[in-house]
Amino acid sequence: MNPLLIAVGTALWLGILTSISPCPLATNIAAISYVGRNANSSRLVLASSALYTLGRIVAYSVLGVLLVASLLSAPGLSIWLQKYLNLFLGPLLVIVAMILLGLIELPVLSGGGMSNLRAHIEKLGLAGSGLLGLLFALSFCPVSAALFFGSLIPLSIANESKLLLPAVYGVGTGIPVVVFAVMLVFGKKSFGKFFTQVTGAEKWLRMTTGVSILLVGIYITLQQIYHF
Repeated sequence: MNPLLIAVGTALWLGILTSISPCPLATNIAAISYVGRNANSSRLVLASSALYTLGRIVAYSVLGVLLVASLLSAPGLSIWLQKYLNLFLGPLLVIVAMILLGLIELPVLSGGGMSNLRAHIEKLGLAGSGLLGLLFALSFCPVSAALFFGSLIPLSIANESKLLLPAVYGVGTGIPVVVFAVMLVFGKKSFGKFFTQVTGAEKWLRMTTGVSILLVGIYITLQQIYHF
């Protein structure tokens, strides 16, 4: 299989996992309440959810371009990364896995300021959806920071993908809001049950991904030590 396709699939999965992790899921639910205020207009619901997701895509794409391009554009640093990336990638993935598995606890920042911003953004109407997505994307929590900076950015560097992989990751983070919008447009009313199921599945999906990343991190680390 094409390595780029595997990388794209991985980036999308990391985005989806981010979107259903507790803290990012809370911001997505807040966004859903914003999108759902136009429940009487299917067009506005779909447009609002699309703009929200676009805002997240723009945020992660800009961050990805700035971080990956700056790391790859410096000749000396680029050569060093190509030569030694796997040396620190293995231990980094092990740390990310430990965060996902709850073995390492990181402080959670207060979301009060973001809530106040949301109140002001709501006054902007439809245009505020994109800005809301942009701001929510930048409100990193421990898990989302670990997945973005600890997994996606190294993946982007390894594939020399400044824009594509971060953008795909952004698409993944906005999927719950898009799903909600589609459900609302087509008259599905079981939103509470839907989110209960998503929240319940998050723990197992996070644990499965954490174990997978841990195994990959251990394998890469051992490979670099024993050169097999």
